[in-house]
Amino acid sequence: MSVGAKLATLRESHGLSQEELANRSGCELATIVAIENGSVIPSLAPLIQLTRALGVRLGTILDDDKGLGPVVTTAAALGMKEKVANLETGTADAPLDFYSLAEGKITRHMNPFLIDVAPNQHRDLDTHEGEEFIHVMDGLLEIEYGKDTFVLEPGDSIYYDSIVPHQVRCAGDEPTRILACVYAPA
Repeated sequence: MSVGAKLATLRESHGLSQEELANRSGCELATIVAIENGSVIPSLAPLIQLTRALGVRLGTILDDDKGLGPVVTTAAALGMKEKVANLETGTADAPLDFYSLAEGKITRHMNPFLIDVAPNQHRDLDTHEGEEFIHVMDGLLEIEYGKDTFVLEPGDSIYYDSIVPHQVRCAGDEPTRILACVYAPA
């Protein structure tokens, strides 16, 4: 089931119209319509606003709950997994490709992702409630956080409040791979 179909199902299960969800979440009506009809795959900020307004965790929209207990994702299985979705543009040459590392975990409060960051991509600063932890695995990562900019190398990490405007991008001309854990209050 697509992100848009999941959003529509959740919204309808709460007995809300698209307009009511827009008012409740603070998201633009046009954004909700575009997500639900599949013409856009949003960044994390509107997804967090929408899931919070619906009282569900971010993972409810991004993956399917499959059972209780621990979830193990092996390196071999990760190589065969399809990416969750590009949360920025939905295109093949997108700046961020997300791979969920906790699909199937029903009661999680964090959303861990393996993310491939494409070089030479610049976007607007993003802001949303919650916290993020990022660990650089390969490449160089530049994080613009408020008025500060940090460059991280493999093995470096950063933990920050997501409410501060931020952007994650490659610091060089080669792709960067990061491990990111996103916490967004429901």
